[in-house]
Amino acid sequence: MTTAEVVGGASTRTDSGRSAAQRSSAANRQTNKKSAEPAPCISLEERFQMISEAAYFRAEQRGFLVGDDLADWLAAETEVDALLLGDDAIQSSR
Repeated sequence: MTTAEVVGGASTRTDSGRSAAQRSSAANRQTNKKSAEPAPCISLEERFQMISEAAYFRAEQRGFLVGDDLADWLAAETEVDALLLGDDAIQSSR
């Protein structure tokens, strides 16, 4: 018995025992999980400010030694972008 219709209802069961409505509902839940967290919407100025602050704190941690400011900035930029975009987006862009 591969297909059985439910009397009085519109649901049809398949070999797996799940109705079409159950499969559709499960697919919708997976789609909603992906779109449940909206991408952050910040301006370029806000992003720049976040990177500036992160770079400052990195420089502070190393005692404001001269010569590593570019490294501080680049590390802070990577850190902020990972925070805003998610680690997966950063890994795929490399």
